[in-house]
Amino acid sequence: MQSEAPVFKKILNDYLAEVAALDLTKKSELLGIEVDGKTVRVPFFNDKYTITPEAITDRQGKQPRHSVCVILCKYLLLCPDTPDTDRKLVTYKDFPDAAPYVLGFGNTAEKPISRTFSGKLDALEKQSRELGGIPCNLGISCDLSYIFQPLPEVPIYLLYNDQDEEFPADCSLLFEKRAKYYLDMECLAIIGMVLAEWLAGAVQQDLARLV
Repeated sequence: MQSEAPVFKKILNDYLAEVAALDLTKKSELLGIEVDGKTVRVPFFNDKYTITPEAITDRQGKQPRHSVCVILCKYLLLCPDTPDTDRKLVTYKDFPDAAPYVLGFGNTAEKPISRTFSGKLDALEKQSRELGGIPCNLGISCDLSYIFQPLPEVPIYLLYNDQDEEFPADCSLLFEKRAKYYLDMECLAIIGMVLAEWLAGAVQQDLARLV
């Protein structure tokens, strides 16, 4: 892991202190997490992270990037008192508080996926499965649709149409409306960015093996 600026370390330590002050035992089922005293285990995409008052680590004992640490902590800190059942699918820009981040979401999440996998539909399907994605039928016409589970109560849906003679490749990422009760808009945007980067990163690794 690359060393991070001291400010990031302070931010993470502050979040860890806030999480340590919570009693998450009664909310473990609501959040889909495991709680053992002050140790919390949270699934994120196809990995599971351990959160203690001192650190956040993945299965290999490594600390994830700062943005992932923030998402994991916010998921625990923003937990609603009761589960929300509104599973209506919405675009990111449909969330009332998303306006400041809409442009960035398009530039760091949807457009990179479109560019990376233009003309590479099979590659997108392969990488989606390897990242834990499951094919889904949303009743929307598209070349490919997958559901990913970044967090137990915050799925993200990928709809993709590949390039053709008339139109360029196009990716749309959808959330369930209830996602706004589990994460703030910045964290939802980061989830889209992480998805795009991990899908693209897997492709780059495959290409590197061929060189």
